Amino acid sequence: MINKVINIDVDYTAMGVNPSPRQTTLTIYILDERNIMDSGGIKRPAVIVCPGGAYGGTSPIEAEPIALKYCAAGFHAFVLDYSVVPSAWPAATCELSKAVSYVRKIADENNIDSNKIFVAGFSAGGHLAASLGVYWNHPDVIKYSGIEDGSNRPNGLILGYPVITGEEGRTHRMTIDNFVGGRENVKPLAWLENYVTEGTPQSFIWHTFTDDCVPVISTLRFAGALEAHNVKFEMHIYPNGRHGLSTGDNITCPPGTGMPCVTNWIDMCIRWINEFEN
Repeated sequence: MINKVINIDVDYTAMGVNPSPRQTTLTIYILDERNIMDSGGIKRPAVIVCPGGAYGGTSPIEAEPIALKYCAAGFHAFVLDYSVVPSAWPAATCELSKAVSYVRKIADENNIDSNKIFVAGFSAGGHLAASLGVYWNHPDVIKYSGIEDGSNRPNGLILGYPVITGEEGRTHRMTIDNFVGGRENVKPLAWLENYVTEGTPQSFIWHTFTDDCVPVISTLRFAGALEAHNVKFEMHIYPNGRHGLSTGDNITCPPGTGMPCVTNWIDMCIRWINEFEN
């Protein structure tokens, strides 16, 4: 495996937002074809993982452990540690935009299938992934990520217990507030279900019904908006499970707190990627 970290930079001043307290990075997990018998240099899907953390940080259990699951399935993987508070929209979305475009740019030299570049996000990371899904061609994203050729559009979205709606009492308020950054004119943009179009990527979505941190209504509304615009999706709602399960196994959950009943989401997602058609 080829493993390295690169910086992703945006101009906070030009955006009119506060800078993030940390450098945004993209950690790269490229499968080394020399270590794969009879690979023949085949083109492989790539998944960019966006961990959750309410835009106040990023959770390590939703980062490398998930990336390595995709690598084990024969995919290339990346983890984006994006801008967090006091930074706000559109910084993190522009960073993800640049990350997708970067992966597409290096596709040929790294045996990446440029028609199978996916963004996976969990909790607030799901909000970030979905924000690029609906705003990849937004004027601010185009302007501040400097990408005008559409190379920043992911082919598909993978959303785990995502924050989508901004409705009071039915969302994760801290995530929405941190995305908005105290600007009333930005608040409507946080309600991602209202901005789905025919150009929004196909999606794989999963959630648990008993999630008491990010209510399942977020997933249901995003799926409803996709259906209304004839965008294909696969959705799985598990009857039980807390928030932030990640892989749901003993790798990401303390002993006795995992949920074996949800661990098959990754296998179903891998199958979805393998069968994916644009």
